[in-house]
Amino acid sequence: MDFQALFVSTGVVAFAELGDKTQLLAIVLAARFRAPVAVILGILAATAVNHTLAAWIGTYIGEWLGENLTWILGVSFIAMGLWTLIPDKLGGEPKLTEKWGAFGATLVSFFLIEMGDKTQLATMALAARFDSVLTVALGTTLGMMIADVPAVYLGEIAANRLPLKLMRTIAAIIFLILGVVALLDWGRRFVFA
Repeated sequence: MDFQALFVSTGVVAFAELGDKTQLLAIVLAARFRAPVAVILGILAATAVNHTLAAWIGTYIGEWLGENLTWILGVSFIAMGLWTLIPDKLGGEPKLTEKWGAFGATLVSFFLIEMGDKTQLATMALAARFDSVLTVALGTTLGMMIADVPAVYLGEIAANRLPLKLMRTIAAIIFLILGVVALLDWGRRFVFA
């Protein structure tokens, strides 16, 4: 197992998730259903499936892009870093029926809300960078759980007390550093090729 890919994937997504709309959704679902274990299991299942698919697509795109991958990743990470600085807002309470239960409502809503989200795109980019579906999907799923499990249990308290602006800034800096490193690597290969 590539531990660098695991640690980078976990850290990037854990920080990027702070204040993200999926973390806000975790708070809403936990408050609505009052079933933290079912909500956490729904988050885990939805994230594992979503991020495994994203990692698989990312490795495929990485192979397809070949030599262009490095500079595209650099620009992508910089764009994600800038995007991370913009706080997310959840557009109202999820419209899921009570008959779905806490697990079903969480599974469906998390899977759908994660589509096109910065953590899903980061998973694709990280998988393309590290060329590892399993390690990156495991790391990004772990990162989501690190950020979202406390939100389920602490709910509003965590949302009001965590310095989310600072956390978003740290996540943005991590993305920007990854982007600059990728661009420097591409430049070094381009100049010395």
